[in-house]
Amino acid sequence: MKPIIIGIAGGTGSGKSTFTNRIRDAFPEDSSIIYYDNYYRAQDDIPFEQRKLQNYDHPDAFETELLLEHLEMLKNGQAVKCPVYDYTQHNRSKECVEIQPRPVIILEGILVLQDVRLREQMDIKVYVDADADERILRRALRDVEERGRDLRGIVDQYLTTVKPMHYIYVEPTRAMADVVLNSGMNDVAFDVVSAKIRSILAKTK
Repeated sequence: MKPIIIGIAGGTGSGKSTFTNRIRDAFPEDSSIIYYDNYYRAQDDIPFEQRKLQNYDHPDAFETELLLEHLEMLKNGQAVKCPVYDYTQHNRSKECVEIQPRPVIILEGILVLQDVRLREQMDIKVYVDADADERILRRALRDVEERGRDLRGIVDQYLTTVKPMHYIYVEPTRAMADVVLNSGMNDVAFDVVSAKIRSILAKTK
């Protein structure tokens, strides 16, 4: 059975993970999640201080070719060894996590709708929107609490790369989504997407 592939995009701090987790929890036995962030390119040959200054919001920062290979394997019923990104080191870690082929594959990341090759794999395309001030506040809290960043570094990165890249690469993909929602907690959008997944699953079983 060909899996349903759902792309969930949106700006940093928009609520993508919240919506992704709600979909996963609605289909706990049938879904697997792939985070595009884990496909940031390895930077072993770049010193740490230089890695801190890289542009992580540009499409070239991702090893999309590897992600496409992994999606093809999952579609063919094969488990994949997904890389794991270490945000504290600004580099891919030595660990991998195994992703199992399941009927519903959720692909989450700020730029998952930007690459046409990824969009062509998707059955449902979702864009989670939010005001810029809300997004930066959520990002700041997350980066301090979960990623060991300092506030000055967060602000510098936001102003130099995150904000401009959002307007150049992320926000334009809003027009490419099947569903646009203003919050990861939007119940109407959640019900619509869940119903569509159930409809597709019923037809493929």
